[in-house]
Amino acid sequence: MSSELFADPMFGILLTLTAYASAVLIRRRWSWLHPLLSAPILVYLVLQLGNISFLDYRAGGNIVTFFLGPATVAMAVPLYKHAMRLRRILPALLLGALVGSAVGLLVNTLCVLLFGGTETFLRTALPKSVTAAVAVDLSGWLGGTPELTAALTVLTGLVGSIAGPPLLRLCGVRDNIASSIAIGAAAHGIGSAKLLSESEERGGLSGFSMAACAVFTPVLLLPVHAWLL
Repeated sequence: MSSELFADPMFGILLTLTAYASAVLIRRRWSWLHPLLSAPILVYLVLQLGNISFLDYRAGGNIVTFFLGPATVAMAVPLYKHAMRLRRILPALLLGALVGSAVGLLVNTLCVLLFGGTETFLRTALPKSVTAAVAVDLSGWLGGTPELTAALTVLTGLVGSIAGPPLLRLCGVRDNIASSIAIGAAAHGIGSAKLLSESEERGGLSGFSMAACAVFTPVLLLPVHAWLL
């Protein structure tokens, strides 16, 4: 009976939502502990202590993952609200996103090669600087491991959302437009969501940068894909 309960998709959904809600409460006590870091740990502990198969959990977890796409599309709302302002600075936004995409791919490649990573890991890590909904598909197309790409993508967004703003200030980048484009290009959805909680305009700029990078990155990956083959 218990195995049937754990295999039910609702179990995975409830466990994911409960873990995230608990992680938000934990952050009120320890502000440095990001929910996207503590929530997976809570899920892992429940699965281990309950001797629950990951495959059983994934039946519901995949449903949650499916909503990454609609959640990403929903970030177009602040874009629409600030469409007129975005139109005036569109060339700068597109150029910033293009440079961000190119630099992200270059840094990912250099890091893997520098630390002696395998070709499979290179294929897995290359697309980690775009939003997870796109990165997972790109990883499969390149011949990488989509599950590991998803983890690397979330970790990239998490680190970018926490360390990105102070690092940009340290480098002297204080302009809201420039910093928003940089966060959207480097920290994709997680970074954009953080900016959106602070300012709808900055969240919209970051969301546009994230979306533009999701278009530019596959195009830039075409010659890389040919080289890997």
